[in-house]
Amino acid sequence: MRVRFLKELFLHIFCFTIALTATASDESQNWPGFRGPGATGILEGYSLPTTWNADPAAENPQGVLWRAPIPGLGHSSPVVWGDRIFVCTAVPEGEVAALMLGSGGQPTAADDARNHQWVILCFDKKTGKLLWSETAHQGMPRATRHIKATQANTSLAVDGENLVAFFGSEGLYCYDLDGNLKWSRDLGVINISKYSTGWGYASSPSIHENHIVLTCDDPANPFLVALRLSDGEELWRVSRKDICERSWGTPLIHVGPEVTQVVVNGWPWVVSYDLKSGEELWKIKDGGDNLIPSPFGANNWIYVVSSHGGKSPIYVVRPEARGDITPSLEEPSNGGVVWSTLKGGSYMSTPVVYGDYIYLGHYSSIRCFNAITGEPVYVEKLPQPASIIASLVAADGKIYCASEHNSVHVLSAGSEFRPIANNPMGEPCFATPAISEGVLYFRTTQSLVAIH
Repeated sequence: MRVRFLKELFLHIFCFTIALTATASDESQNWPGFRGPGATGILEGYSLPTTWNADPAAENPQGVLWRAPIPGLGHSSPVVWGDRIFVCTAVPEGEVAALMLGSGGQPTAADDARNHQWVILCFDKKTGKLLWSETAHQGMPRATRHIKATQANTSLAVDGENLVAFFGSEGLYCYDLDGNLKWSRDLGVINISKYSTGWGYASSPSIHENHIVLTCDDPANPFLVALRLSDGEELWRVSRKDICERSWGTPLIHVGPEVTQVVVNGWPWVVSYDLKSGEELWKIKDGGDNLIPSPFGANNWIYVVSSHGGKSPIYVVRPEARGDITPSLEEPSNGGVVWSTLKGGSYMSTPVVYGDYIYLGHYSSIRCFNAITGEPVYVEKLPQPASIIASLVAADGKIYCASEHNSVHVLSAGSEFRPIANNPMGEPCFATPAISEGVLYFRTTQSLVAIH
């Protein structure tokens, strides 16, 4: 009797331990904001698919777990918490919103002079069922957008209790995970313009503990602001006048042993700020003049890239750096900069550091450097057609490159350029994909697609 009791007790403890392990594993598979955990673009733990056919017009689609339609237009990337996946979109009245595909950067604004709804959608991660939909704001857009951008470029940020959406000129909103509005704030018109055209707001919110950080680099009044997550109260605001004329990247919150800092890509200055006070910590001058890639951390360093206007640098910074640490062609490293190159950055896509290498998607090319030393490894063209707007993500020994040309390129990670698949999606992919529990989640121009 005692032996039987001990066996049953052992079995109960064993099953309980397995359940706890599974729960912990599930929690480790959250993709809580733009580019996932720590904004790294990486989430290991499961094998991931290599080949599929997600074209809805295909006779035999392969690898599609589910596909859910998304109304309106948005480049917002999906985010994941638990068994829920969240995305936002802008839905205009009347005809479908215009979107330019292919190359071309002329200062052409879309005709959005009509009523819009800015909508947050929540889906079941396993089935694609729509769980709830909430309209955060409706009205005429307060700023124009480039015809290649959207009125909902930004990704959401989630921490398990709060879901934060920032639509630039259309306001900041905080919900619980069931879609109940907790608070909202209007930060005014944030018109990220160039050539007298508002090109659209695109900097996603970053959250850390009880802080939300927002980059608002309207050329007329650029600023960085931190708010309290619990109630939206402003904690500090710093002007970026003479620091940055415009930027679209998401601020990086980098947690260090002594200081948690906020790193913001910009032109003419890349700047790091103390999260507690907004005090400037370090800065670098003179990168590309249209700042779209977001800073990110890897190897206990901070990587910042850009590429426009003749400049295309990669900077790798020690978090303990202080002051002006601008490197030069003659001295590409210094006390604050581990290594740098003035040629090699990417324009729109944020790169990913995976293993020993940094991979950058630049138009139709992939650039690769040794992430530790900065040594160039290769520059190669993807199988055509290809145009990389989305940021790269990586896991399971593979690099995923979503293309606006209706496909996703998959590369084998390593020192050699090895394309292993070019997978049809049937629709353009501008948004950066999410990864969770062995499934890739792609937001196309019309759908949210789960690939397994």
